[in-house]
Amino acid sequence: MRRKLVAGNWKMHKTVAEAVALVNELKKELADVTDVDVVVAPVFTALAAVAKAIDGTPLGLAAQNCYPEVTGAFTGEVSPTLLKDVGCRYVIVGHSERRRIFQEADDFINRKVRAVTAEGLQAILCVGETLEERDAGKTFDILAAQIENSLRGISAATMERVIIAYEPVWAIGTGKTATACQAQEAHRFLRELLRKMHGVATAAAIRILYGGSVKADNAAALLSQEDIDGALVGGASLMAADFTPIVKQGRN
Repeated sequence: MRRKLVAGNWKMHKTVAEAVALVNELKKELADVTDVDVVVAPVFTALAAVAKAIDGTPLGLAAQNCYPEVTGAFTGEVSPTLLKDVGCRYVIVGHSERRRIFQEADDFINRKVRAVTAEGLQAILCVGETLEERDAGKTFDILAAQIENSLRGISAATMERVIIAYEPVWAIGTGKTATACQAQEAHRFLRELLRKMHGVATAAAIRILYGGSVKADNAAALLSQEDIDGALVGGASLMAADFTPIVKQGRN
């Protein structure tokens, strides 16, 4: 059975002090949770402080983005090497906001996946369709293109360091959520696609998370689906009282 993973993407929220206060709350609230992987993704400026605060705990640290080079003249960017140095174990790549606001294309996201996994970190690769694409019946076409292009050249062995997050763009920050059946349908499609690309064993082992207005009142239905292995949580991860029950509903 795949171990559930619940990650909180704090986006552009929380000062250093606020970030540390939140993880200190989570350490207390989740002290008895040993059967779910829990990951937090603060802003870059809070990574070092949060890494120190969670040292020695099961909580994992993720960055929200990276640049796909080790070093160089890339003003304002942060490499996977630097993220690993500060204590990150995961990096989110291809988030819909990066795709939409910053116009990141699949080939650039592919470079990020390669760079993250080459550093020995786990890449959380986000994919998902817009409302217009879903209404046009293009959901599976969009998902297939994003997966195939973003994972081009990635070996089955390297896939051990990749986590997929299905985040329908129309359900992110909108209050709308894919039904459990809709989410499971997309996750099943992604797993079958991964089976065709990398074989049965890889497809069976890889974790596929759901992201898109996940809250305590819908988490149980989503996380109980056969192919949903956890959640990438946005707004509901900003308060321990909201995030903790989501994590606990991921218990196997």
